Amino acid sequence: MNGPEIFLTFSPELHLFLSADRLAGRTSLVTDGSSSLGHVVESLGVPLTEVGRLLVDGRAVPVSHVPRAGESVEVSAVARPQHVPGAPLRFLLDVHLGSLARRLRLLGVDAAYTNEDPGDPALAALSAQERRVLLSRDRGLLRRREIWAGAYVYSDRVEEQLRDVLGRFAPALAPWTRCTACNGPLTEADKDAVRDHLRHGTQRTYDVFAQCASCGRVYWRGAHHARLQAIVDDALRERAT
Repeated sequence: MNGPEIFLTFSPELHLFLSADRLAGRTSLVTDGSSSLGHVVESLGVPLTEVGRLLVDGRAVPVSHVPRAGESVEVSAVARPQHVPGAPLRFLLDVHLGSLARRLRLLGVDAAYTNEDPGDPALAALSAQERRVLLSRDRGLLRRREIWAGAYVYSDRVEEQLRDVLGRFAPALAPWTRCTACNGPLTEADKDAVRDHLRHGTQRTYDVFAQCASCGRVYWRGAHHARLQAIVDDALRERAT
């Protein structure tokens, strides 16, 4: 680049996307004179999905703003909780976030996911088609222009991932209403109606069941219920604070 020189400052939340020489407060950058500010920010490694307000000399500007010589740019992180236009709030997770998808579904959050990777173009297209927020740790995927909305998942630990997504988007929670396997809705099921899906020990021990209206999977409060209930309780407790 050999155009105007501008000066940038990034919020601390965005530092993990930047090279080491961009972390010391205000830094300079020579632009090409024609690229938008959004393109400039992304070229430095920051996905626009993570960017909130852009201030140029203290004035809010859109990502389409073309920087001019001497301008001071402040790049803020996205505000939390983040408002996503359109309703209802729904998510799409990439192939690496299966555990997070199951936990979101446990809490009743609409979370589409497949364990077969359809590829970045297909994921971006599905996000746009179904108006789902695409969750990913792939910065390249989040830079695709066709996605409806997106968010970078900051941790590689599912507990922190869940806390991050719930804190960022504040989705409505309805625990035990979605199938953790396919995301379909759960309905109460009569024991006799699902008997063929149960082992003999389960038939003798449990009397309360739910069944997925989409895939037919049957649920009951089995050996793992206490661990799952703890996940639900933690999420509801944090929501209440």
